[in-house]
Amino acid sequence: MDKNYIGAGSNLLILGLISQRDRYGYEIIRDLEILSENVFQYKEGTLYPILHKFESLGYVTSYFKRENNKERKYYQITDKGRKQLVSEKEEFELFKQTVNNVVGTFKYEFSE
Repeated sequence: MDKNYIGAGSNLLILGLISQRDRYGYEIIRDLEILSENVFQYKEGTLYPILHKFESLGYVTSYFKRENNKERKYYQITDKGRKQLVSEKEEFELFKQTVNNVVGTFKYEFSE
């Protein structure tokens, strides 16, 4: 899938996952891959700048938690982040409907 499509939905996807429960970075990457059947494959270099941006905007907070002798940084959505998630979902729905409206006017003809 074109990376432009994936990039456009990143805020919605990542905030949506974090809104379900607190998650650490690799868990977000793994869950996106599993839930999307490998369509969304984020690299750490792509995900962490988004998470840092979310923190600076106040959409998420982070904390460290020790599990199995490993300390992980977890991200938790804030009230401001939940409001942003609603906004992102509304924007996506408008975008999706608008694209469907335009694509629905296309006439496809295939010849060999």
